[in-house]
Amino acid sequence: MGSEFSFEDLSCFEIEKYNYKFVKEEACSIGTCFVVEQYPTDENSGYTKRVVWIDKAEYRILRTDFYDRKNSLLKTLTTEQYQQYNDKFWRPSSMKMVNHQTKKSTDLSYNQYQFGNGLSASDFNKNSLKRAR
Repeated sequence: MGSEFSFEDLSCFEIEKYNYKFVKEEACSIGTCFVVEQYPTDENSGYTKRVVWIDKAEYRILRTDFYDRKNSLLKTLTTEQYQQYNDKFWRPSSMKMVNHQTKKSTDLSYNQYQFGNGLSASDFNKNSLKRAR
């Protein structure tokens, strides 16, 4: 992708694609966080595990450590500047991925999230996307 993010990092998170282990609760920048290890069930994953810090109050992911196939720390993702949309959707405005092995990083900034804009699942099939060009 020309960045420190992989397609796997940016794909939609699916609960059933991981096994989980609760590690602990600890203080974090906005209160208390759960620390959870996630082990991918997909044998083709680029990672052996992810360690995730989740805000206990709102269940927002604040940090994710990614471990490579040799079980060494590869990357850390931090998400910040969360805003709540439609009184229920929490989204970060800032995401930073740091690659500890290459010493490179990538920053992503988001703004103007839109929800309930009338799009449906059928708007994202191949034919609809080809017509949208």
